[in-house]
Amino acid sequence: MPRTDEAEHFINAVYAAVQEIPRGRVTTYGHIATLLGYPKRPRQVGISLKHLPAAESDSFFHSGNVPWQRVINSRGMISHREPGSAERQAEVLRGEGVEVEEDSMGEWYVDFGRYGWFPDVLPSEVSGDDDSHDDGDDGDEGMDR
Repeated sequence: MPRTDEAEHFINAVYAAVQEIPRGRVTTYGHIATLLGYPKRPRQVGISLKHLPAAESDSFFHSGNVPWQRVINSRGMISHREPGSAERQAEVLRGEGVEVEEDSMGEWYVDFGRYGWFPDVLPSEVSGDDDSHDDGDDGDEGMDR
């Protein structure tokens, strides 16, 4: 089924926003949705990332240039999408220097205080002469997960 223009715009905006998350940092589905002006659409952000084309595709956005692994849920947990997916995401994050802990229930967690990225606006939307934005380095302050 073909996507509507609105859906295609949203999905591409998600991919572009996720590209701005710095290496070694993570954010939430909800924060990406909020940055895009759709605070009630965190699930749609997750669905967009779930359907990210493979790196081998001829798509403009794909798993080779969109760091999907840097988006986790609001509890700091890596969401399970299919068997082995959480472990794979944890491995990729560890490769970026992010500490990922596994609890006794087999859930994978990241410390937002240490690795969280929660700017008020996307860096691409900030003009060079405006120093009044939050760059996300303050940990939990000003977070909207």
